[in-house]
Amino acid sequence: MMLGLTGVPGTGKTTVADILRERGVRVVRVNDTIEPYIIGSDPDRDTRIIDEERWAEEFPPVDGVVEGHLAHLLPCDRIVILRCNPDILVERLTGRGYSQEKALENALAEALDSVLIEVFESFESEVIYEFETTDTDSETVADFVMDVLADRATPSHGQCDWSDYLLNRMP
Repeated sequence: MMLGLTGVPGTGKTTVADILRERGVRVVRVNDTIEPYIIGSDPDRDTRIIDEERWAEEFPPVDGVVEGHLAHLLPCDRIVILRCNPDILVERLTGRGYSQEKALENALAEALDSVLIEVFESFESEVIYEFETTDTDSETVADFVMDVLADRATPSHGQCDWSDYLLNRMP
């Protein structure tokens, strides 16, 4: 089974993937697979442009977890979307050295459910699992992913509502 572990930057994907790897789960990091598919960059948004379609078509199936912001673009059997309060995301991302503008762009993407929407465009709801990580330790999140892998979790999504974040930023 190939499980995609996705979410906007700062939601905990890498930390959870590290824990899963320590527990013996095979983990493939999206960032380790995209280099041949980079077709440019967007300096205004501080991001790389990837031929996502070609990357997804040529990606070899994995028995384990594929971790990264683009994991949901792959033909996964299950998808776990990690979510986090947008205000906390800004703190985490600026703490990592993201510019304020880039951190706010990612927080807005989280508030607007951008990854969840993309997942629903490609997957049936019965393979989508959403987990809110804001106040949860990474071991607990990893336990949840292990439960998804072992078919002990119930698909769930739509419980994160960051509309207050958006309302507080409107003029």
